[in-house]
Amino acid sequence: MPRDHASSRNTRLRIADVAARLISVDGIDDFALAKRKAARQIGAAETRNLPTNEEVEAALEAYQQLYQADEAELRLAYLRKHALDMMRDLQRFNPQLSGAVLNGHVGRHCGIDLHLFTDSGKDVELFLLNNGLDYQPGQRRIYRGSEQQTIPVFVVTTEDAEFSISIFTPIDLRLSLRSTPRGKPFRHAGLKALSAARGQKNSDSEGMA
Repeated sequence: MPRDHASSRNTRLRIADVAARLISVDGIDDFALAKRKAARQIGAAETRNLPTNEEVEAALEAYQQLYQADEAELRLAYLRKHALDMMRDLQRFNPQLSGAVLNGHVGRHCGIDLHLFTDSGKDVELFLLNNGLDYQPGQRRIYRGSEQQTIPVFVVTTEDAEFSISIFTPIDLRLSLRSTPRGKPFRHAGLKALSAARGQKNSDSEGMA
């Protein structure tokens, strides 16, 4: 392997390791932000050779297995339970779980990323108002294929967790949606899939008792 290539790879992996710690310990839930902060911490703020999200996910999994195995498992089960509860409440908007809680790489301060596929974001906001849920409206950029678009987001804070609720159109569920132009498409799990996964986990735990 050429020396320059090996040096670049080592820098990338060092950044991924520090980013994983920032996500797990400091509660940063934005991979891009974690990578930029990690690069500054190791003195590579000017580098353009940042790790991929997949490299950060691998580093995060290794970090949690080494330092937070029991805590991360309990936190994941807790967040999936509350994700399922909220998805049941939002069932008429076709909720789908995405992000870290679906992928299983949760930090201590990780929130829940829900995607709703509905024709009316206003109806979602009315639901939040009518149910007394504390929320902040916002926006986020996503990519439909190569096309960048801005969609509404509601950040909902409850006693149990923080939810980032992104509003998509029904047809979006059949499209390739990404957070960055070159990133992997979002993964999704609906109510049925998440309920089945939690039921299987509970069955496995009972069988081991």
